[in-house]
Amino acid sequence: MLTKSGIRKEAPVKKLIRSIYDIIMDSEIEVRERIFIIITIISIPALICALIGDIIIGESPVEITALIATIIIAPVVTYYGMKKDRVQPAALFLAAGIVFVVVPLSFRFGGGASGGAIIWFCFAYMYIGLILVGIPRYVMMAILTVMVVFQYRQAYLNEAIDLGRSRSEWYVDSCISVILVGLAVYLMVVIEYRLYLDESKRAIRQAKEIEEMSRAQSVFFSSMSHEIRTPINTIIGLNEMNLRENVSEEVSENARNIQSASQILLSVINDILDMSKIESGKMDIIKAPYNVGSMITDIVNMISVRAKEKGLRFRVSVDPGLPSVLISDEVRLKQIMINLLNNAVKYTAKGEVSFQIHCTKKKEGFVAVTYTVEDTGAGIKKESIPYLFDAFRRVDEEKNRHIEGTGLGLSIVKLLTELLGGKISVSSVYTRGSTFNVEIEQEIVDEKILGNYDPMQLQETANTRTYHQSFEAPEAEILVVDDNSANLLVIRKLLRDTLVKIDTASSASECLEMTLKKRYNIIFMDHYMPQMSGIEALHAIREQAAGLCVNVPVVALTANAGGEYISMYRQEGFDDYLLKPLDAMLLEDTVLRLLPPDIVRITEDRQSGTVFESDSVIRQISKKVPVLITTDSASDLPDEILEKNDIPVIPINIEINDALFSDGSEIGSDTVIRHLSISGREIVPYAPHVDDYEKFFSGLLSGAQHIIHISTAKNIGRAYANACEAALDFYNVSVFDSGQISSGTGYLALMAKKMVDEGISDTEEIMRRLEEKKEKIGLGFVLDRPDYFARRFLSSEMCRLINMLKIHPVIGTRDSSIKIRGLLAGDREKAETAYIRRTLKKADKIDPSVLIITYVGLKRKEAERIRDGMLEKIPFERVYLKKASPGIAINCGPGTFGLIYAEK
Repeated sequence: MLTKSGIRKEAPVKKLIRSIYDIIMDSEIEVRERIFIIITIISIPALICALIGDIIIGESPVEITALIATIIIAPVVTYYGMKKDRVQPAALFLAAGIVFVVVPLSFRFGGGASGGAIIWFCFAYMYIGLILVGIPRYVMMAILTVMVVFQYRQAYLNEAIDLGRSRSEWYVDSCISVILVGLAVYLMVVIEYRLYLDESKRAIRQAKEIEEMSRAQSVFFSSMSHEIRTPINTIIGLNEMNLRENVSEEVSENARNIQSASQILLSVINDILDMSKIESGKMDIIKAPYNVGSMITDIVNMISVRAKEKGLRFRVSVDPGLPSVLISDEVRLKQIMINLLNNAVKYTAKGEVSFQIHCTKKKEGFVAVTYTVEDTGAGIKKESIPYLFDAFRRVDEEKNRHIEGTGLGLSIVKLLTELLGGKISVSSVYTRGSTFNVEIEQEIVDEKILGNYDPMQLQETANTRTYHQSFEAPEAEILVVDDNSANLLVIRKLLRDTLVKIDTASSASECLEMTLKKRYNIIFMDHYMPQMSGIEALHAIREQAAGLCVNVPVVALTANAGGEYISMYRQEGFDDYLLKPLDAMLLEDTVLRLLPPDIVRITEDRQSGTVFESDSVIRQISKKVPVLITTDSASDLPDEILEKNDIPVIPINIEINDALFSDGSEIGSDTVIRHLSISGREIVPYAPHVDDYEKFFSGLLSGAQHIIHISTAKNIGRAYANACEAALDFYNVSVFDSGQISSGTGYLALMAKKMVDEGISDTEEIMRRLEEKKEKIGLGFVLDRPDYFARRFLSSEMCRLINMLKIHPVIGTRDSSIKIRGLLAGDREKAETAYIRRTLKKADKIDPSVLIITYVGLKRKEAERIRDGMLEKIPFERVYLKKASPGIAINCGPGTFGLIYAEK
């Protein structure tokens, strides 16, 4: 339609339709409100058609009047509810009208049970179910149901009433009602589905956007950390050299101030990174033993400089009864204390800041340590305290606008305290100062108390101490790889006094050329380098065909802070990692730890002047083996074999009546047998979870270049699958399917260990040879009774038949699954003799090196009788008697024994 000016004007009806469509599709409006509008839009045309039909067939005036009233009132109420944001009251009003007015009148005057009104009852149920929520929905549903039952009952009891309906009128009315209600329901389902799809797509899109934002934030913070840490590494490293020189007190003081300021800058960077990690749920809490006195001294050293700069008194009070060694996350504890103390110094213009540490023993082996930070500073308004720990928020902004800070410190303090299982409280008087209390329960490692410990005195001593290298190693050869020349210079200078020979490479390719020509004792490798990263360079070194540094320790140099990077470097195969900016003492300690003992001459400890008596032991323990063989505790190898061959095992879990026990350390097969004899005891063996395997592998990789895990048969339980899933997170962990159970798996682990001892370090070659040898493992278990085995592998009917005939099943493995390999008749001793004879028939094919006899619920003498029976024909070099693991005991039951050997 055109106006006089020639501008096209939208028709009112079309404009109304477009407006309604925009509302329905507007994702900002709640879905239930849109459904309310849609039902009204669908219902009105349906009711109008029903009205026309009633008028044509001459329905009751009362029913017609009710329909007209509904057609008028419903849109008005819907519009009012949307306009005034009162959707639920409007919906409840319309639902009440349907239940108390429309339904009774339509039934009474619309032909009762023979009219079309009964079909509209279904529409009424749908209407109430879609537009109401909570208690009103259920109440109106119940009332509608009662009303329908009541109407039908009245119609049944009042059969004499003439409803005035002919047969043709009933059919017409019913037909119209079915069509209208059917179309209404169809349209509702279609539109509901469309809304569901739109909301689902919107939710997926928002989730992706949030994930991308989170990823972008993490990448940004990580990149920022890397870019800032790299130049700070140069500043701190070269400044450390100034502290070591014999310079004037003024220069020395300036150097200490630079050191302190750099550390505070690093703490700000760490705060920003940590906030990002906490929000994304990636914050790691790593609890380990730490020296309490050293931690306190480190904190005091850092804060005292800032307090002195502002002319503040800094008081430190330590409880003499505080244990000297506790277990917690030392890094996070320091972060909490430094943030609180930094804040106290920052917001205190004059007066003092005090740091107090108290302890209270609450239960055996644990102590509750309370850290109190008190200041005489600006204080906090009472109304601001609830917002004190909000991220990026600074209270009393107008007054404190000249004070630097990110507003993250206290937020991180609270979150870290909670992650450590502690609690934090604050009290403050505005303009007079604040007091923060942090209480964290920690496990005691060393009961020896600190006594009269004065960190302030130690701090003064630290300020005047003279550096002295802890060792000298003039024969040591070290390669440092970094694309930043300043970083290469820092390491050269920091290790200068140790006399080690240092070569440098500015790229990974240059490094690979050098490792072909010369063997180094240690390689320090930067992570991020152009063309080829440090991780790629490490893998290339390990795989160099003619390389001279294939098994040399490689230490990652990185500006990436965080526990996830520690795990990554370990998984990729690095022997250790150092965080930039480099800590001079930690760098020196790392070199000392990784160098061969015979080329190191220990001098003196930096602080105490005492000789390092245990360093050689530490270095020997930390040296990595090329390949480590591991297996499951279900491999049933005797403890002396495991210890002698250094084969770590991961225990399976045993569940007894919902209580979980660890195989070996917490429960054995004898205990399981006793539980099996008690009726009603439910005992189930479980393979270690994926997380268990990850921790197992991660812990062992600190002492091994590669791990080959020999797993029980892949089709029996979840051990193989879980181990493989865990191994995916590691660059240097392989899982081998032994295809065996019990000591069959253990026998293959021994074979793998023998290959390693023979100098084979190629994991693929070891696994290829194991694949050939596993087919030659002879394994068979003779069961006394099949009852236990039947629960998982036999039908109850077969079990009863075998017991009745006194038959003993012989089980083994094939295609990594348990199979029944034979049946033996007679009592247990006869079955035992028969199986030994059957085995000895192929004596010429059996390798006489090792025989393992695994048994369940037998006495030692009975196991020795089986051993003697085998030795009569085959003079085995070594015979091991081993009680089976709980897993075998549960599935095979008492009286079971197995013979495990290898064929030639």
